[in-house]
Amino acid sequence: MNLKIEQTGIDGAVVVSSTRRGDERGSFARWFCEDELAAVLGGSRIVQANNSVTPEPGTLRGMHFQHAPHAEKKLIRCIAGRVFDVVLDLRAGSPTFLQWRAVELAAGDDRAILIPEGCAHGFQVLEAGASLLYLHTAAYAPHAEGGVRYDDPRAAIAWPLPPRNLSARDLQHPLLGADFNGITP
Repeated sequence: MNLKIEQTGIDGAVVVSSTRRGDERGSFARWFCEDELAAVLGGSRIVQANNSVTPEPGTLRGMHFQHAPHAEKKLIRCIAGRVFDVVLDLRAGSPTFLQWRAVELAAGDDRAILIPEGCAHGFQVLEAGASLLYLHTAAYAPHAEGGVRYDDPRAAIAWPLPPRNLSARDLQHPLLGADFNGITP
């Protein structure tokens, strides 16, 4: 096995670590293998790859997800800089409903996080020039887009830096009402 899977405490959200091998020429690491990730992908296939570049520390992007039938898993790796990457469980009936977990991802650490369907994703830049590679199991569908405000008191995400440079869209995500019981991915 070239990929190691570590649980985060939220069902389906895992950290995927690569085994890097090297010699005098340099090094090599496998970042994705459909066969090795079959158990965590659950029959889903990667259909889209995206890249975000965020220059300034403190910048926050999120918390994003897609509603069914366009719900997606995302495998996210930091390829430049360093980020505080967050998964928030929004799944109705989940034992970790409204709980979040964060993983620090950095260029060269050979780690990625898998965000399951029904969970929101966001990140905060910790080191200038952060660049993330996203592998998605569903194509982006603007009409299915959903979001949760980064400062929602029901989620109570503890961002490590004062949040800044949020998009107008991210600032307009609704707060979760007391009657919010989750989404069905």
